[in-house]
Amino acid sequence: MTRLALVCALAVLLSPSAARAQEHDHGAPAAGWTFMQDGAVWVLFNDQGSPRGEREWKAPNWWMGMFERRIGRGTLTFSVMLSLDPATVGAQGYSHILQVGESYQGNALIDHQHPHDFLMQGGAIWRQSVLAGTTLTLVGAPVGEPALGPVAFMHRSSAVENPMSPLGHHTLDSTHIAMGVLTASLERGPFQVESSVFNGVEPDENRWDLMDPGALDSWSVRGWYRPSPAWSAQASYGYLTAPERLEEGDVRRSTASISWKSSPGARWTSATFAWGRNKKLGGAYDALLGEVTHEFGTSGSIYGRGEATDVEDDVLRTGVHTFQGGRKKAHVVLPGGISTVGAVTVGATKTLWRPRGWVAEAGGQVTGYLIPSPLAPFYGGRQAWSGQIFFVVRPPAMHRMLDVTMTHRPM
Repeated sequence: MTRLALVCALAVLLSPSAARAQEHDHGAPAAGWTFMQDGAVWVLFNDQGSPRGEREWKAPNWWMGMFERRIGRGTLTFSVMLSLDPATVGAQGYSHILQVGESYQGNALIDHQHPHDFLMQGGAIWRQSVLAGTTLTLVGAPVGEPALGPVAFMHRSSAVENPMSPLGHHTLDSTHIAMGVLTASLERGPFQVESSVFNGVEPDENRWDLMDPGALDSWSVRGWYRPSPAWSAQASYGYLTAPERLEEGDVRRSTASISWKSSPGARWTSATFAWGRNKKLGGAYDALLGEVTHEFGTSGSIYGRGEATDVEDDVLRTGVHTFQGGRKKAHVVLPGGISTVGAVTVGATKTLWRPRGWVAEAGGQVTGYLIPSPLAPFYGGRQAWSGQIFFVVRPPAMHRMLDVTMTHRPM
């Protein structure tokens, strides 16, 4: 009954009548509460190549709402982000060759992208001007994103049309669903500095629980430079305490990215270049990513993504991390091999229907993979291909929640 009530509440919020109550300007909210939303539901046929891939129908999805009110000199915002992935994608997630991260039935989850938890984000945000031109932002979130990494992939305008996660997700932006986050931010002109403490452990396999309590044992710091509405750059560093449940050791994560988005309007182009590094037991794992999306007004889009991502050979070959199985107790470090996998994706969408603010699109994409020699016997060779055909629906929204973080929304 609890799940049914939550789904019914989500349906009410997605209705056009609720959308018309949204704020029309990202500046100061009007008197009383204002409401904003965004989201996407994909119906996806996924054909992953190689002997390790699958053919399947899946429906990844997410919805985000913000309730905002001016109080005195500040603004209070409640943010919530939900996903029905546990039901529509399944406990193992969707097939995605060469992807690694989190766990399934007590083993490392490989060649799949994990489903998101039902509660992807829930928190309170307080913004207030403390000096002329300086804004203080405080965030408290039982589930949320710390100040680490580029904008999460589902919110990046350069990735908005792509239904698949990047292979470098767990090197760049996987902490967007951290369990327990406290963040403080100062923003003045083009500069923003923010820092967080949070629980570094990634979510467990119970995707329906509202949170996984734990100590705020990790920290991060991030700096932004936004010289104009079109450009933004960030650099960040975080110390994650034992983030993977099946992989021993802590992770020191460094990231840097630069993004560009053309002037607002029906037609726009967005691009992102990002680098990330996880330094952990056994070595340093790098990820490079480039993305671009061009929207043809209200008619459709074309997009692309290129990646080079370091992976641990052992876990993709056997499903077992190099350091799993008592080696820590023996104080023996046995580093495994690190290989770089490459992937290039091109895709396009066509708008089919725009009734009362809803947007319905059809699209497709193809990805070519370059597989390193140590992994080639497990994937049927040095090259592999995958393709997706999809239908996506987005709810009415005065402003899409693109390029947003918990401490910043483009004006």
